Amino acid sequence: MRVLPIFVFGAVIAAGAYGAQQMGLLDSIAPTEPSTPVVEQASAPPIPVVHQPAATPANGIRRPEAQGTVRSNSDEKVAQNNAASSSPPPPGKPAVDETALRYFASKGDTKRLQAEIARLKALYPQWTPPADPLAVQPIGDTELDRMWTLYSEGKLGELRKAIADRQQKEAGWTVPSDLLERLAVAESRDQLINASNLKQYQTVVRLASATPSLLTCAEIDVLWRVADAFVQTERQQRAIEAYDYVLANCADPAERLATMQKASSALPREELEKLLTREKTGPDGIGEFASVRDDLARRGVSAGGADPKLVVDPADVAAVERLARDGGLETDQLLLGWYYLRRDNAKAAEEWFRKARDTKNTAESSQGLALSLVALKRFSEAEDVLYQWRDGSDEILAVYLAATAGLLGMETQTPIASEILQRIVPVIYEARDVVNAQQLGWYALALNQFQTAAQWFSTALSWKPDDEPSAYGLVLTRARLGDRVGVRDIQAAWQGRSERIAQLGMTSTNPPGTPAAIPNVTLPPRATVPAGSDTNLPPSSLVTPYSATPVSPLSPVPAMPAQTGEAIFPNGAGATLPVTPQAAPAPVSPTEVRPARQARSGTAPARGCRSTIPPGSLSPQAALDRGWCLMNMNRPLEAAPAFEVALRSGSAKIRTDAAYGQSLAYLRAGLAREAAVAATKAPQDRQRTTELRTAILANQATEAFDGGRYVESLLALDERARIAPEQIDLMVLRGYAYLNLGRLGDAERVFEAVAATGSREGAKGLSAISDIRNPQGGG
Repeated sequence: MRVLPIFVFGAVIAAGAYGAQQMGLLDSIAPTEPSTPVVEQASAPPIPVVHQPAATPANGIRRPEAQGTVRSNSDEKVAQNNAASSSPPPPGKPAVDETALRYFASKGDTKRLQAEIARLKALYPQWTPPADPLAVQPIGDTELDRMWTLYSEGKLGELRKAIADRQQKEAGWTVPSDLLERLAVAESRDQLINASNLKQYQTVVRLASATPSLLTCAEIDVLWRVADAFVQTERQQRAIEAYDYVLANCADPAERLATMQKASSALPREELEKLLTREKTGPDGIGEFASVRDDLARRGVSAGGADPKLVVDPADVAAVERLARDGGLETDQLLLGWYYLRRDNAKAAEEWFRKARDTKNTAESSQGLALSLVALKRFSEAEDVLYQWRDGSDEILAVYLAATAGLLGMETQTPIASEILQRIVPVIYEARDVVNAQQLGWYALALNQFQTAAQWFSTALSWKPDDEPSAYGLVLTRARLGDRVGVRDIQAAWQGRSERIAQLGMTSTNPPGTPAAIPNVTLPPRATVPAGSDTNLPPSSLVTPYSATPVSPLSPVPAMPAQTGEAIFPNGAGATLPVTPQAAPAPVSPTEVRPARQARSGTAPARGCRSTIPPGSLSPQAALDRGWCLMNMNRPLEAAPAFEVALRSGSAKIRTDAAYGQSLAYLRAGLAREAAVAATKAPQDRQRTTELRTAILANQATEAFDGGRYVESLLALDERARIAPEQIDLMVLRGYAYLNLGRLGDAERVFEAVAATGSREGAKGLSAISDIRNPQGGG
């Protein structure tokens, strides 16, 4: 049979006794079929890492040459020897060496028997497998039988040695050509798999071209690796042909489905639609690729949930809605929720997020539902839904604060229950949220609680001195209190910066107070919490409904009991919420300042990491992007393995970013030791090194303190203090470490320094020292 100059994929599947009609790589092409080769000879020299045995090894064993080439005299002898060991072929049939076939049949090795039938069919299309491979008994040869055993066990090196030893002992013994050929093919398979694992894709293509008998359905893993090599070397059309070859010729249902799944992660949607035409329908009327079609629909809706401008096929949306209704999976319901929310369909988004939350109450489903309710101006419901998850991440906290701002700033204001205010205020103060502080000021002002309103406006200004709406609220409140000096001071401070502040009191009718604008909550801004200690006390009162006669902004304020009708903090006016010493938070992920890149699969990182994907299936760049996406969703323990995959990249920059990201992930998860190890996996610049080192030491100090290892905690704090200024929370931690070690003098000095910053933790620490020194409470 003549060898074609190009190779076209064919199928090899054994059915019935030992197989039906099968095609191989070397089969001829019908005139109507395209002649484009699936595997082409690599034009560039191969990367010299995967080594092949020389054409003529030292042991004298030669690789079998391709059919159709001129054979040497020794090859002719091998052929004659093989022919002598088999019964003469019937007229019109080729002389086929069935030694391996009979051997595998005798051993009951069905898998290798089927593979051997497939190989022989690929080489000899006119050959028919014997009904009973054991009918013709082979010539007894114990040593040759041992060689076949070594081959079947994959001990190729031992087989080479056994052949060489026998050739040396028996000068007249000739190696059966079939055994040589099978050995060469097995070695090529191992080299190809090795090259694929090492990502030497040009070598994969070269080896596949040189060993066409590997490119059959019996070697499905090799076909997948060759297709992947084409993808990685940007020969997409060749990859399409490789996947199409399998679907057109191979019959195993599991392998066909796996092939389609692999193609779906590597090829664009339009090419996948062409491959899907190869789908077979089962007796139940369901196509074999139904799960792939479902996943493609999910991918389309997921991409639409990340990009509101993306046009998504309505059929994909309908398919995911069907899946969400029939399967009841939270992941499908969330996909639809984000899709509709991004398209300003808050009502539909609410429906799906609520279903997802009913299925499983998670931070993501609650966040999505709260966003939908905020868009529908149902702020009270949104606050209630998200309160329990408010500390889940900065993003969730921002949504919660948007809900509270909307609740406080509603135009038709109804009194807010005191228990709701009691839980809202501490969150606002801890987050130092200016917008909500303003809204509390306007809310108090609307209820004629002028002192409380002034306190909240002042608090907002202490957090953001250039916030004009808060300054206007404060000057208006001062005017209503009749504090003309206070009004003039504010006007002087804002001279030339605010016309409405300057004009207050110049006319008999003044503009009413206008609440600050509520932020766009569809894509809420992240709440910014400045570093350092709180230097301002929280307002002494929580506002509650108080009925009083409205007064003109500049009219004298009637006398009334101080703070009448206003609820006070449980432990008295002016008291603050208790502060628990905590370590400094882990550094913020760079995802907030770097653009998120798309992975090869097309899933956008912003919402594209909700589904579970094995990190090992991603390229290093895609794994890095997924890691940052997971960090942005506060899923650090899932992000760490993704960064580990990215660390395998050949790009120094990707490795550096991956090491940095993995260290941040472990820090966020509270795993200081793992974070320290991750930080050493790739070099970092000075800024990142300092950032990671200070955060790791802070976590180690806190972990040691919590474990009662106070000396170890102090050592970590001392090391950190050498590279960065000590924050108030860490100073408090140091003070309590000294206190637990009985070093009262050192603790006293630390708490005095803390108290000097205005933090009440300093006073609490000093009080604890006083209690120790004076256990009876004496003077």
